Amino acid sequence: MSAQIKHEFPWFIYCRKSTEDEEKQQLSIPAQVTELQQFALQNNYHVLDILTETKTAKIPGRTIFNQMLRKIEAGEAKGILSWHPDRLARNAVDAGQIGQLINTGKLLDLKFPSFWFEKTPQGIFMLNMAFSQSQYFSDALSVNTVRGLKAKCRTGWFPGMAPHGYLNDRLHRTIKVDPKNGPLIAKMFELYAQGNLIYEQTAEEMFKLGLISRTGRSYRKDEVKKILNNQFYLGRFYYMGEIYPGKHQPLVSQELFDRVHEVVLRRSRPRHTKTCRPY
Repeated sequence: MSAQIKHEFPWFIYCRKSTEDEEKQQLSIPAQVTELQQFALQNNYHVLDILTETKTAKIPGRTIFNQMLRKIEAGEAKGILSWHPDRLARNAVDAGQIGQLINTGKLLDLKFPSFWFEKTPQGIFMLNMAFSQSQYFSDALSVNTVRGLKAKCRTGWFPGMAPHGYLNDRLHRTIKVDPKNGPLIAKMFELYAQGNLIYEQTAEEMFKLGLISRTGRSYRKDEVKKILNNQFYLGRFYYMGEIYPGKHQPLVSQELFDRVHEVVLRRSRPRHTKTCRPY
């Protein structure tokens, strides 16, 4: 009976899981909901609502999380049930908002099946440590991820989605020429290098030859321009401010690439029109 009196105020269940790689090992949202519902039932917590969100907590701005805090600020609920403190916050701003609600008495309690918390000086200190540790983990993981991606660049492989005309070989973690679209991309360079067609006309001609965008239509002007300016087709690539020599097979030669850019440069020069002086 005493437990019921102690926890008679309403609680929110908050579950979060990012779709990012770093959180693949976290419990799925349905699993979190099930665990927390059972936890609430065992401890006689009155759950007002179950709130779920699929978004990273590394940066502030989660819609559902912020709505929950506003409702707590308005007095709709006084407690939060979540799987672990890192489900609530992995940045200093969100952690600070939780702390402020606790300090002002608008948030009376937090409970986690996987983490001990009591509203005491020691408990609040441990909660802040958990928030800080979560932020440190996110920051360190980001640094390590960037380091790993740059290491892959140095081996000659672009660490992202292959551009048009290439395919990602997920088995070998490399990039190979698309047997269908690769030759057509090379043809696009040859066609534009002749100097007779503008970007839109080039896209139309390539569409007739069977070059279709990933959305099933002809290429737009800006897409053609991006392709013709991409050094990836020469055998090198640009990543995070640096150019790396690639191990992928080039689709065009330096000579063809230069001819294309001679046409681009020629067309970018302002045209001077002659004016007739009145007599």
